[in-house]
Amino acid sequence: MDFELLDGYLLDGRPSKAELVRKLLEDRPFAEGAPPFYEGMQRLGARTPDLALIALRLVLAGRKADDATVARLRDVVARARSGDPSAREEYYSATVSS
Repeated sequence: MDFELLDGYLLDGRPSKAELVRKLLEDRPFAEGAPPFYEGMQRLGARTPDLALIALRLVLAGRKADDATVARLRDVVARARSGDPSAREEYYSATVSS
């Protein structure tokens, strides 16, 4: 799977969340555990929480999206968005497909 759009939104805020959600719902990349995320996105649209998108990113990579991992990755994303280059490396290490 190509994570470019999802990573772009999470790390850089591009594309917009509305565009990202639209594209994810259009394509619906499959992974075990992903369908409930799509159902939530269908209902919430651009109001889909970033935490849900982070968890979906992990699930699509075959990683476990437990509370601790998602919360840690949320902090990494915030650091990356503020310009911390080491956070980007940490993000990619945490989201590598298993």
